[in-house]
Amino acid sequence: MTLGEDEITVQIKYKDIEKTFSGRVDDVWISINKFFSEFIPAFEISKKLVLTVDLQKLIKDCENIIAFTEEGSHLLVSRDKLTDNETLALQLLASYIGYKLGIIESDAVSREELQAKLGKSAKITSTRLGELVKSEIVTKTVDGKYKITTFGVAQMQRDILPKIKAKISI
Repeated sequence: MTLGEDEITVQIKYKDIEKTFSGRVDDVWISINKFFSEFIPAFEISKKLVLTVDLQKLIKDCENIIAFTEEGSHLLVSRDKLTDNETLALQLLASYIGYKLGIIESDAVSREELQAKLGKSAKITSTRLGELVKSEIVTKTVDGKYKITTFGVAQMQRDILPKIKAKISI
């Protein structure tokens, strides 16, 4: 047996973390176990803090509230049962879902399109959009359009959609 035959090199790569362990098999094994015992708990904890969207659950939550046709997205709830902010947030949520499903080309919507869907003046639409931006439900894109944020989707799913369902008794 020649010198170095019992040495090993192991490279671990996960997303943006990359680690290489070299040395005797026993030492590398200990280092790998230590790495995972430190990395995995931190990863699991941080994973719990990151907002993610379960698209399948979101779609189920939006049944009888949002629908899609060849012409685009539509709200199935009467506007008189919704606040202006709920209407705008739902429109942007519909665009988000439609975009994720490949039904529509973009999840960003112009103020003019939102104004038409809301059926209110430009001033009211701008004011309500400003409120949604301030509450971080919506963001304004670089080209002046609006889209729902990941935080906004989570808020819709957790708080707003249940209130809307209660209003329309689904």
